[in-house]
Amino acid sequence: MTVKVNKIMVVDDSQAILMVMKAILTELGVTYISCCSDATQALQKIRQAAHQYDAVFTDLNMPEIDGMELIRQLGELKYAGGVAIISEMDNKVINLAADLARQCNAHLIGNITKPVQLSEVDRLLHKLGSFISPLSHTEVPLNESELLHAISHNQVTPFYQPKVNRSTKHVTSIEVLARIVSEDEGTTLLPHRFIGPAEDLDLINLITFQLFEKATEEFKCIRSELCPPARLAFNLSPSQLNDPSCPDKLALILELNRLTPQDIILEITEHLPLESSTQLETMNRLRIRGFEISLDDFGTGFTNFHQLKSLPFTEIKIDRSLVTHVESDRFSQVLIDSLVDIAQNERLSIVAEGVERIEELQYLDRYKHNLLMQGFLICRPKPKKEFIRWIRSWLRMTNSNS
Repeated sequence: MTVKVNKIMVVDDSQAILMVMKAILTELGVTYISCCSDATQALQKIRQAAHQYDAVFTDLNMPEIDGMELIRQLGELKYAGGVAIISEMDNKVINLAADLARQCNAHLIGNITKPVQLSEVDRLLHKLGSFISPLSHTEVPLNESELLHAISHNQVTPFYQPKVNRSTKHVTSIEVLARIVSEDEGTTLLPHRFIGPAEDLDLINLITFQLFEKATEEFKCIRSELCPPARLAFNLSPSQLNDPSCPDKLALILELNRLTPQDIILEITEHLPLESSTQLETMNRLRIRGFEISLDDFGTGFTNFHQLKSLPFTEIKIDRSLVTHVESDRFSQVLIDSLVDIAQNERLSIVAEGVERIEELQYLDRYKHNLLMQGFLICRPKPKKEFIRWIRSWLRMTNSNS
């Protein structure tokens, strides 16, 4: 889903750069641009109304407070927008800057070089659009009554999307994606309408377990279509790891459907930091049980490279904000190179999600022996019957090309 970026702050001690950035952003349709000649002024504006800005573009080398200090303070203010650096950076600086930003709870999404080019700013705005929540003004989130109605009427429905090994063409795992489907009204609601509210209202477990029960039941039929068999991947919120009984509940549902934890990958989103002892204990207990654990949406949250090595993950999923226009995005290319190296050294699976353009697929094919692919270009999320038809079509196509 395309998201329009409307509000940008630019921070640079060069008036010339501020003028160029304002002209380019105006040309690209950004409606509100705030220019600050120093970081102190920028932080003052952010403190007054952080929600007003979709992103902050900042220079690194500035007097008094430099760009890295600004990024650190944005993290301390819990600024939820994206951060982009206006500066030429070598590979090591990119890796370190991105890692430090995550440690500060800031969302560094890329860099553009000087002299600033319209095409680079445009690329970064596209990337930012995939980072911002896609909830539009016309799509209001469900309230508590609507959520309880959907749960009680059994409307939480699994849709399926494959992760494909481009080298072998095998479907190695299948992600379960939540939808709320009302057959009476003929509507299908996407997760951004209900997952956030469910977390806020402490209803996320009800949705998760209803989805888990349905998908594990349907998986028997789906798996019979595939050879070799694939695993099933489910999303868990970090907040659900605060429940020490979570592994037992999931294992009981699997037992009823004659599946084992080894058949399941649990994808944990990183939009909240993993830091409490209870969360880490639950993760360890899940791994001891035999569940695979995937770090979902890497690039949008707070997990840094050190934690990838120290926490019990078995898979990394590269967020679509790093995949978008990767063929021309040096920042994303450097980070993906580093992630592939870490995955190889730590024996982790690694998935590029959100592959939507042929140019992205062609660039990522250089990693095809180490990287799984997932995205609309391969297969859109589908309900069970449609997904089984896709599997049969995929197998016919791959067998005819082998």
